[in-house]
Amino acid sequence: MTIERRLARAEFTLTRDYPVSRQRIWDAFADEQQKLAWWGVDDAIEPGEWAFDFRVGGHDIAEGRFHNGPVSRYEATYTDIVEHVRIVTTYDMWLDGVHMSTSVASVEFDPIDDGTRFTHTEHGVFFDQFWADGPNREEGTRGLLRTLSNYLA
Repeated sequence: MTIERRLARAEFTLTRDYPVSRQRIWDAFADEQQKLAWWGVDDAIEPGEWAFDFRVGGHDIAEGRFHNGPVSRYEATYTDIVEHVRIVTTYDMWLDGVHMSTSVASVEFDPIDDGTRFTHTEHGVFFDQFWADGPNREEGTRGLLRTLSNYLA
């Protein structure tokens, strides 16, 4: 089987206003137990390997198997952390051991009158058979933000 070698790029920005303090939403990212409570929590996934090292240069891993389906693996490196202001990561995704993408993602925490404005911006490069996966990544991130919202409520 020959794999067609190609690249595609995708970028998106998602903004949500959460009725909680910056400290509250920050802790949902910076505290391992809190992140475990919402990150990738989904009835469709059986959790696998997990690693959490929240510091510049630290690495996170989140792996899980979709029921009767493929294994998804996320590996991130924190490249910039400014407490209560922003987190920047580079991360790679694999599906059943095949490298599907590399992304740079930033999340920003801005105070507003009723809580915190959260902005997620991502720039991704998708490889070979996953070249058209950008819209799925955005939808997956929307799902993560819904899960975060439920957790913060």
